[in-house]
Amino acid sequence: MNKDLLRNYIHEFISDSKNNPDKFTQDWKERLDLISYYQSFTKDKMLIITEEDIFEYISKLWAMLIWGNKHYVVDKLIESNSLPHFKKLLIELVWGKGDIVERWNNFRSNIKGMGPAMISEILCKTHPNDFMLWNRRAYVGLNHLEVRNLPRYDYQLTGKVYKYLCDISKEISMELVNAGFNDSTLLAVDYFIWDKLQVEDKLSKIYTKKPVAEIKKEEESFEKSPFSHHDIRDKIRDIGQWLGFTSNIEQKVSEGSKVDAVWEVTIGNMGKVIYVFEVQTKGSIDSLIMNLLKSLINPAVQGVVAVSDIKQLDIIKRYVKDVRDLRDKLRYWDYEEILKVHESLEFVNESINKLGLVPQSF
Repeated sequence: MNKDLLRNYIHEFISDSKNNPDKFTQDWKERLDLISYYQSFTKDKMLIITEEDIFEYISKLWAMLIWGNKHYVVDKLIESNSLPHFKKLLIELVWGKGDIVERWNNFRSNIKGMGPAMISEILCKTHPNDFMLWNRRAYVGLNHLEVRNLPRYDYQLTGKVYKYLCDISKEISMELVNAGFNDSTLLAVDYFIWDKLQVEDKLSKIYTKKPVAEIKKEEESFEKSPFSHHDIRDKIRDIGQWLGFTSNIEQKVSEGSKVDAVWEVTIGNMGKVIYVFEVQTKGSIDSLIMNLLKSLINPAVQGVVAVSDIKQLDIIKRYVKDVRDLRDKLRYWDYEEILKVHESLEFVNESINKLGLVPQSF
């Protein structure tokens, strides 16, 4: 991390706080209110929370600003995980006594529908001295400070990486305190990152192609993660939902075919049109081809898409070349393109939803 650059921004930040004390007093009160709210969900309270309580708990997160229909997201979260299972693992994540590395990995492995932004925000607002808030803006800010080994994609954010990021955030907190700022929480660090480190040229270059050698070196700094398949699958679901489809994961579309994700739309009184997505990270390509062929038995399936990296997509194309019933219908989607599309639509939805054009009760 470039400490000289950080201290320059901290100097500006503290100068702003003296020149505009009302704003900083208001922000400080907001932080206290948020911490108080999330800390009120003690372990005992979480044991008895209802679906309505969970909706309030989740819908207040900043990460939920990308969703216009918050009920849809929370309902899917509960439906996909079951209320008892979700409560159990949420309690272990937030109030568990084990190392955050294991708690984070356990929650990410076993809960569908929540990514690092939501998870880290809950942790930060409940334990603001220990855990940082990670999202796209945090990446931009820390990248601008020249922090090394930042995860560009959600699947790279393992418990070990999250703990590393929390340690970086604590370093920034100490620099703020040493400069005379009176809030040492990592939630205050998040406010600082948002206020001073959202450099436009850095934000626009998150997914700019880097030299191959640099990308390889960057990727080698991360462990192989078991979350990549689920992350890409969930992002396909999100993209479909944002585009207006009824979008689901792990869906049975025909006898013997359960696919990773589907987009579905009803056209007047003519029936449904379904698009099927299969994410290939490892394993048998023959199995992927067979699953897609079985999905085409359903006449409503109008498109099938294989999702993977460039290397595996080329292999799939060679396999499919001789499969007459599939080769002309199969489309190919590079997972990196999915990450870019998701990032762009996330920004668009967050910006529009901030306008509050459609009330939640609508």
